[in-house]
Amino acid sequence: MELVNGLEHMSCREQLRELGLFILEEAQGDLITLYNHVEGGCSQVEVPVCVVLGSPALGAVLQLASQEWGTPGRSGHAAFCAAQDIAAESQEAARAAGPVAQVRGQRLTPRARRALRASGLSLAAALPWLRAGPGRVRRTRRRAGGSSERGREPSAPAVRTQPAGEGGPGGRLRRGAVRCRRMEGAGAGFASGGSQRDPDVVCEKHLFKGKLPEPLFQLACSHHHFAFPVSLNGLCIWNTATAQPLYLSGHHYSISALSFGNKINPLLVCSASHERVIVWNLDECTQKVQEGFRPRGIVIGTLLGMVLHIRFSPDDQQVAVCAGNQIYMLSAKNEAKLAELDGHLSPVTAAEFCTWEKNMLISVSEDRTFKVWDYSTSQLIYQSGIITAFPLLSLLIDKENKQIITGCAEGQLWIFSLVSDHNYRCIAHIDLKKEQEKFCNKVWKSGKEIGEGQNNSKLCKTDSMRPEGSVETSLPILLIEHCDFFVCFHNEENIYSSQNTSYFWIGTSTGLLIINLANFELEAVLSYRDYSDLSIWIARSCALTRMAGNGKVLCLIASMFEDMIAVLEVNLAALVRTQHSDFLPCENEKSLSVIARCTLLANSPLCKGLKKNMKEPSNKILGVKNTEKDKPLVFHNKIKSSGYRAAPRMAMFAPNTNLKKKEASKWKTSCKCKNKEYPLESYPPVKYEKEISVTCKPTPIFCVQYSGDGELLACGQADKTVLIFNSSLTGVHNVFSGHDGAVNSVGWSHDRKWLVSASEDRTLRVWSVCNKEPALILGKEKFHKTACFAQFYFIDTFILLCCGAEFHLLSFHLDTTKDDLKRYKQRSVFKLVQKFPMTSAMEITSLSAVNEFYSYIVLTAGSNRALEIFDLNAGCSTAVIQEAHVRAVHQICQNKGSSFSTQQPEAYNLFLTTAAGDGIKLWDLRTLRCERRFEGHSSRCYPCGIAVSPCGRFIASGSDDKYAYIYEMRSSTFLQKLGRHTESVINVSFNPSSPQVRDEDVMWALVKGLQTSPGG
Repeated sequence: MELVNGLEHMSCREQLRELGLFILEEAQGDLITLYNHVEGGCSQVEVPVCVVLGSPALGAVLQLASQEWGTPGRSGHAAFCAAQDIAAESQEAARAAGPVAQVRGQRLTPRARRALRASGLSLAAALPWLRAGPGRVRRTRRRAGGSSERGREPSAPAVRTQPAGEGGPGGRLRRGAVRCRRMEGAGAGFASGGSQRDPDVVCEKHLFKGKLPEPLFQLACSHHHFAFPVSLNGLCIWNTATAQPLYLSGHHYSISALSFGNKINPLLVCSASHERVIVWNLDECTQKVQEGFRPRGIVIGTLLGMVLHIRFSPDDQQVAVCAGNQIYMLSAKNEAKLAELDGHLSPVTAAEFCTWEKNMLISVSEDRTFKVWDYSTSQLIYQSGIITAFPLLSLLIDKENKQIITGCAEGQLWIFSLVSDHNYRCIAHIDLKKEQEKFCNKVWKSGKEIGEGQNNSKLCKTDSMRPEGSVETSLPILLIEHCDFFVCFHNEENIYSSQNTSYFWIGTSTGLLIINLANFELEAVLSYRDYSDLSIWIARSCALTRMAGNGKVLCLIASMFEDMIAVLEVNLAALVRTQHSDFLPCENEKSLSVIARCTLLANSPLCKGLKKNMKEPSNKILGVKNTEKDKPLVFHNKIKSSGYRAAPRMAMFAPNTNLKKKEASKWKTSCKCKNKEYPLESYPPVKYEKEISVTCKPTPIFCVQYSGDGELLACGQADKTVLIFNSSLTGVHNVFSGHDGAVNSVGWSHDRKWLVSASEDRTLRVWSVCNKEPALILGKEKFHKTACFAQFYFIDTFILLCCGAEFHLLSFHLDTTKDDLKRYKQRSVFKLVQKFPMTSAMEITSLSAVNEFYSYIVLTAGSNRALEIFDLNAGCSTAVIQEAHVRAVHQICQNKGSSFSTQQPEAYNLFLTTAAGDGIKLWDLRTLRCERRFEGHSSRCYPCGIAVSPCGRFIASGSDDKYAYIYEMRSSTFLQKLGRHTESVINVSFNPSSPQVRDEDVMWALVKGLQTSPGG
């Protein structure tokens, strides 16, 4: 013990690390499998404490292996902890050192070799450690008076609690051996030596020790009770409120699955083993124990085989038992087999009842499929195909969103829709390994930016932390459970914007994760190995309560390699804050807003552009007509005009002068009829209305946009033209030609009189809708790269233009009058106010700003996959969102509303982004977070466009599969698929005045109109 002197204040694991024994931290879990199969050893040593003399690596292996030789089924780490507790109680026992055992060149069995390879160690490096001659290990044993526990199977576990108590019948509490530990110096990190700033993230409340059954698959939790097996065939019900155990016995073989009922009064618990399934009424059992009688349960099934999972029906009248490849429906009141569901090809691992559909049961299996059953008739309703290459282990039904969530043995999550007309389609596929790595890197980068002194979560970057030669381990998903996320923040301001979002706990073998089902991203990660005071680092089974008192969640986990079950108390609010405070906006910081909240600054670029710094146009430039018609033209004297400026006096026919008045009256009447509130409770557009072909040959339509009044529709095409239709798609459309390249974007002015277009020919043109001529042309000499996007801004005060890696803010004045002598010279003028470069981007791929009202915010997306927010009032960039998508964003779409609808001011802070192959993301400008993802459509080949309805409730998206998709803003699954297209749909647009959507094919330039169905 001399090497341990001076290290008594450290934990057991820290002592081993200080002595250099744990130098292979990444492979410790698999080392346990290694030393379980090392041959030979000193079996006479009962509970060793090792101090290695010689090679640290050899000592680490021998110290762990020697415990397994002496006490099968227990790990060296647990024995080391137990021996340290004994030594702390009795110094005499510590001094009574046993004989020194000399272990010479140990040999590995083939099984140990396989375990060694799985651990990530180099076999060539490990064998010399075991053959390097006599490794001398000094051991201590308990005093001669101590009784040996080898070979004994106690009927109750040893329990570690804060107050010393007594165990159940036949058991005992080891005084001082197990205690409730406050997490001193443990934090929310992902690497060893986690955060030291918040010790209250997780606390080990209780630790139960005893012989556990080998095939333990399902633990159980209710609001105030835990259920777990003890002594193989015994059952312990632990009351979390009173910290008192209730021991039940009735099984003859090992218990493999447990489950609580759904009702509180009476509270039922079901236990299953190989030979029988028993239902216990806890109220009756407690009363029997108080009266001195032995409690008994109701045997509802016998000889069903190895049971992996059990579940009560919503009314607690039936129990679904997953045994082998079959599911047995048993009565919860007596021994009666109601139905037998046979169809899986491998053992069924989980089953859940659908609460809103009568007699519906959903199951998952190791055959990698899920099935939907009508258990009243034993009929198979739906059978999925093979989802993954790994067995499906867990299942949960989300009642709120009507979805099922299933996880496999390799850290993959699948979400399927249970809506009646969705045909069980897949909504999302989530790789938790990648999400965990991305979350870790995100927090690590944010901590690096703000400095180590302010970082509350010392997370390490995962890209380069894996040791050389190690093997990547799997991430089995053992549990999926609801998470009451917002309960922890009910007394505070909202740190997230989407209150209707669903959050779920994901229990894995190495820790707990919290996932947001709206954006499919992780909100928090708790890794067991980051907390040195936890007794269990690798779990084989776990169970969770949805919410305990004071915002704390209780978790029950069983160790993978040791006979221990621990109760952990997780402070949800502390866990989230330690990992989110570094990269979420603080509450006292002023968040961004699309709606302008302050006046223009004196040095603002917008204020500079509004000044009359350009030469005031004269009356001639303004187009004011002269009253005197006869002017000297050439000879400097007054002569009669040639007649070009004045109409001929002789009328050859009498035109109908009321025509324009009637047309104007008709147009005003139409506008008046349209000028009504947009129906906020309308149904999405589903009824096919009209289809027209605008060209006789295949021509892609690159952009489409409605005018603000919904009367006109503009389309930019690849054939260098701009087309304008009326909203009903009837009559003759207007053609605006003049560009020498494909038209990339079109945009309407707020007063509907002007149309701006940007083209591949590096020019920008502003068109007058009335005379179909360009009022302003910005030529190639003004731009060094292609003008990919242009729009009016600040209620037609400016024009925003994207060119390369920067966008330009242009002020302008438009004049369409002509001078007889200079008729080819444009009278419209413009001025460059300022250029705004995007950070670390080679090219701006999309830009968006609001022109319907005053706003200082401009959103940009770059080729570097980042989003950047500019405040043009301050004249600078205010925020950057790195890696917004896996590919460059090709469109940003804001919720701009319309003049016919009214939304909440906060709704205008939402915007959408889309990228090829990465779906659609909904962002909130106030938090700069992705709030929801939409992935039901396909967009791998073409940059499919998106649009937001004027009411803000629906999202339209193009797709590669020849459909346009309609999503609801609050749901990640689509509502409707709009067909009748012959090619991929790459552009969509909502009518701002009525519930209509326009969508265009990529090849045949078809414009299709759809409107809401009268019947919904």
